[in-house]
Amino acid sequence: MSGRIRKLLAIGLLPLVVAGCTTTASVDGISSPMAGLASMAARTGSVTGKKTVWVQSSEEARTVSQRVKGLVQKKTIDPDTAAQVALFNNKGLQAAYAEIGLSAADVWQETMLVNPTISVGMIGVDPVRTIEGAVVGNILALTTRQRRVAVADARFRQAQLRAAEETLRLAADTRRAWINAVSAQESVSYLSQAQAAADAASELAQKLGETGAFTKTGQAREHVFYAEIVGQAAEARLAARTAKEELTRLMGLWGPDIDYSVPNKLPALPKGAKAKRAIEAEALKNRVDLEIAKLELEALAKSYGLTEATRYVSDLELLSGVEMEREESEEGGGTETSVSPTLELEFVIPIFDTGKARMRKAELAYMQAANRMAENAVNIRSEARSAYDAYRSTYDIARHYRNNVVPLRTKIEAESVLTYNGMITNTFELLADTRAKISSIMLSLNAKRNFWLADVNLGTAIHGGGASSSGGGDAPVAAEAGAEGH
Repeated sequence: MSGRIRKLLAIGLLPLVVAGCTTTASVDGISSPMAGLASMAARTGSVTGKKTVWVQSSEEARTVSQRVKGLVQKKTIDPDTAAQVALFNNKGLQAAYAEIGLSAADVWQETMLVNPTISVGMIGVDPVRTIEGAVVGNILALTTRQRRVAVADARFRQAQLRAAEETLRLAADTRRAWINAVSAQESVSYLSQAQAAADAASELAQKLGETGAFTKTGQAREHVFYAEIVGQAAEARLAARTAKEELTRLMGLWGPDIDYSVPNKLPALPKGAKAKRAIEAEALKNRVDLEIAKLELEALAKSYGLTEATRYVSDLELLSGVEMEREESEEGGGTETSVSPTLELEFVIPIFDTGKARMRKAELAYMQAANRMAENAVNIRSEARSAYDAYRSTYDIARHYRNNVVPLRTKIEAESVLTYNGMITNTFELLADTRAKISSIMLSLNAKRNFWLADVNLGTAIHGGGASSSGGGDAPVAAEAGAEGH
């Protein structure tokens, strides 16, 4: 091959050389999925106090499975254990973590230049034949590469925060499910005791009625109260099984692992409620969903800049190559070959579409995101205030039942027993006081459950992980029929 032809071929391959020289971002500099997971895990760990893992191999899956079995089989699980099992074992959370890897792959993809197109063709017939070769490279993709990488990087950071939000949501939901399961079990325990007391009262009423010392109306009142307690105890047992199943689902358990147990009662109320004087500022500083909204605004701003850069020209390509023409003379005097380089620039002429519509759409998308972020900030302030108000109120209510209502009901019942033994109080009043005490204790248990749910909701209002729930349905409360006297 002559030196001239080699030179022309080099000109034809110029876009390939340019593409190779302008690839400034190496693979090592790309945001890696594991680095993104580590950043996310550090953030959620400071809130939940628990570890999380992204399972990506069968060996890792076996290791995690053994750790889960050790947590659920060795003892009655507490809320911290339940949350840790869920973070290790919930498959939906594992799917959410995959989004980090997908976003990292998008960043990597944007660092790559658009592959050039090589074409070789032959036209004409003897004695004149033309051979053409061309290499086409997308210049527009090269010039906008940094903007596209910046947009992809913002989306990658969003994926990290969304994974963090899912982690916080799962931990909070698991703690709520544990509270509901234990509360239901506590209701079962107390209603079983109340059922035994109601059974004794019903039997006593029947015996007194046989002697003529108790009216048929009084007997019926005690019988129906016992029947209602039996029904409510059955409902409580069903609620306990349902609540435990919800906890089991969140922890991702099945098979023999579901044979774990939960405590029979919730922890006692703390000595005092938490003081949150700057609850709004704390929530605005720590809420994950607000950071996601900020990154959305950042990504749209970068996208707006990319749209502006390509407003008039949406496709710009550089075409370079060589053209070789071979021609034979009619007199048979031999052939003559001519080689000439080619360099062309192809682009779309913005005659009809000047890019104004795309610019307007980008501008409106940015304004939409800005307004949504502002709305989110207002809502976060309100949610934080409401969550703390619910936390303090439920604490005061639960403490009121614990310190005032239940002790008074217990004292009334004890005094009724004494006066009944002294033939001062009649049977009607004694049984009515017993029924009232059962009702008050059930209300106290329900108030304690609501407080612990409000405590979890306060954490989600500050750090994120889902809107605060109302705490679910009320726990079974003993019927108050006949409790108002006779």
